[in-house]
Amino acid sequence: MREYNFDGLVGPTHNYGGLSVGNLASTTHGGQASYPREAALQGLEKMRFVSGLGVGQAVLPPQPRPSLKTLRLLGFSGTDEEVITRAAREAEHLLRLTSSAAAMWTANAATVAPSEDTADKRLHLTPANLQQMFHRAIEAETTHSVLRAIFADEARFAVHAPLPGGGHFADEGAANHTRLVTPGHAAVHLLAWGRSPWKDIVGPKRFPARQTLEASQALARLHQLDPERTLFPQQHPEGIDSGAFHTDVVAVGNGSFLMLHELAFADAPGLLRTLREKLGEGFTSITATEAELPVKDAVKSYPFNSQVLTLPDGGMAIVAPVECQETETARRFLERVVAENNPVKRVHYLDVRQSMNNGGGPACLRQRIWLTEEERAAVKANVFYSPALHESLAAWVRKHYRETMYAKDLQDPKLARETMTALDELTGILQLGSVYDFQR
Repeated sequence: MREYNFDGLVGPTHNYGGLSVGNLASTTHGGQASYPREAALQGLEKMRFVSGLGVGQAVLPPQPRPSLKTLRLLGFSGTDEEVITRAAREAEHLLRLTSSAAAMWTANAATVAPSEDTADKRLHLTPANLQQMFHRAIEAETTHSVLRAIFADEARFAVHAPLPGGGHFADEGAANHTRLVTPGHAAVHLLAWGRSPWKDIVGPKRFPARQTLEASQALARLHQLDPERTLFPQQHPEGIDSGAFHTDVVAVGNGSFLMLHELAFADAPGLLRTLREKLGEGFTSITATEAELPVKDAVKSYPFNSQVLTLPDGGMAIVAPVECQETETARRFLERVVAENNPVKRVHYLDVRQSMNNGGGPACLRQRIWLTEEERAAVKANVFYSPALHESLAAWVRKHYRETMYAKDLQDPKLARETMTALDELTGILQLGSVYDFQR
């Protein structure tokens, strides 16, 4: 079984709308100029780098934005151009919400369990309903369509519908999911959560907790995970209030290794004890204290939103945003990680500033999917990274993407037409078929 990092292509409407309450980078950069072409090319360069390390790499497509289907459901009628013009005039905020390119952060696209861990020995995928934020909740239908197109073999893959139930079963995808495994032990799945509509818990006071306990429990049932090896740790309320809206802002795990901030989980010491019991001596972890790495620095520089990757030689490497190199506390913490006795041997710093400015680091940009050779061969779409695919996608970006984007540019009716033309061409490159509503 091999891990593939399915990175989201940054969409043509990449902009800083300041839409995500609790995401400090998003609100800080709201209204500033963004650079869609540069953002997409930065993402592609990250894919090239990860593939060059010998790690499995693949790609997921953007979503159609603005979402004309959503605007019509909200009462705007007429031609595509008339819908956008009226929305810009009467409800500009709705136009910004339906034009968000946040689907680029595919860590939120779905939760995945590999066939090795499930009772029916199929790979299970559940698209996240993302109910907490409207501009993300409108992603689920298209995500489901895309995943069904890629993982079409029902004998090997189970692509579930997003969880029902609105806020009661609010699900944020793999951003709150961690899979850990050591030699000689079955994998342990952590499905973290921040609130419960039915249980009396101490929650955050400043920012909303997005994932519910009930959603995490439902995912474990759907994916047929072993209850004895599935844990449901609560996100630390103080961490959420400090800007750690998802677990992957303050914790990242890979294989036998877990790296976390002390404000990642409500009972981090208890969780670590349980993991050692279930995973044995092969499990290692490193915890950053508030004194060593203030959570405000962690949220600003995203050392825990790095990718921790297993290399072909069995060692691990961290792919971190360049902001970690520029933030002394984060850099020193990562240097300590490499120096101590654990599988991580090196840190690489990459520039993904266009994503970071909107609140998404390297880990946000990828969905981890574990595939056997047979499962890999069963995927017929052209989504697995190769130099040839890279060149095709880079040329596609340069052809279709605008260089600069301001919020006011979303009011241009021509932008929607440009995006549909681009995505129609992209589905041909990726051999996905008609996955978008405008193609049907």
